[in-house]
Amino acid sequence: MKRDEEDIVDYVARCLTCQKVKTEHQKPGGLLQPLPILVWKWEHVIMDSIVGLPRTYKQHDAVWVVVDRLTKTNHFLPLKTTYTLEQLANLYIKEIVRLHGIPLSIMSDCGSKFISKF
Repeated sequence: MKRDEEDIVDYVARCLTCQKVKTEHQKPGGLLQPLPILVWKWEHVIMDSIVGLPRTYKQHDAVWVVVDRLTKTNHFLPLKTTYTLEQLANLYIKEIVRLHGIPLSIMSDCGSKFISKF
């Protein structure tokens, strides 16, 4: 068993990739922050977009995904990457707010600028 540990230490000492990764010098990630327990559907939504798709006959080349965090039900909205923020807001009102109302919170990785203006 002692010999196996020495072999591993020796291998890591000579491995270029292992030398580049300095995990022991990084701060620990910290504790996970649990999300609050949800009460009602479509009060808290997550949205993201999928871009770089082939164009459809209506020239849509992206999909906007809006997911309810409680029930995991979702809507896939076709869109063009050239849509302005106003067009996206109108599409959201037409397709999501019309059916489910205005959510209390929206989580997105599109950036804080997008959400604040949206």
